[in-house]
Amino acid sequence: MPDQETQSTALETPETGTTRDASVEQPESEAAEQKLEGDGPQASLTDHEQLKTEYEQVKGERDQLLDRLARLQAEFENARKRSERERIEFRDYATGSVVEQFLPVLDNFELALKSTATAEQLRSGVELIVKQMEEILRQMQVQTIATVGEAFDPRHHEAMGSVERDDMPDQHVAEEVRRGYRLREKLLRPALVRVVSNPKQTSE
Repeated sequence: MPDQETQSTALETPETGTTRDASVEQPESEAAEQKLEGDGPQASLTDHEQLKTEYEQVKGERDQLLDRLARLQAEFENARKRSERERIEFRDYATGSVVEQFLPVLDNFELALKSTATAEQLRSGVELIVKQMEEILRQMQVQTIATVGEAFDPRHHEAMGSVERDDMPDQHVAEEVRRGYRLREKLLRPALVRVVSNPKQTSE
């Protein structure tokens, strides 16, 4: 008697009269479902790994940028401190250079105060000290502002008052109360003066 299981698997095709193995054949839709079910978790795992890799890459770039920013900030702060230190050193050097030139003048004033000479001798000594100071200022390119006889210039002169005179042109400097100075073209302080008020010219 033939085996029953064998008979169930060997089926005759009515159209051709041939037999086919039912245990091997599967519907195409069922095979496709199994393929999709097999590819799903694998594809999801691959996407996760790719996202993780990209995340690590972006994180590394961010850390590099933060480190570079910190270095730039430190370099900028060091440059600022160095510039400030150089500015202070330059100012101290310039100030020291000027003070050094005036120290002999101060010494002469102290000698004059200790002197027991006559008033005329003291006057002569002070005149020499003034000339010494004027020479130092000249070497430093410091010039006095012209006053008496010059036309009043509010850029260089400061009027303390007026003097009525008819022997000088109106609005010209009649007297110098305090000397003015300039360093090259830079005004250090204006000259304090009295200005002519000529009644003959003002009445005309």
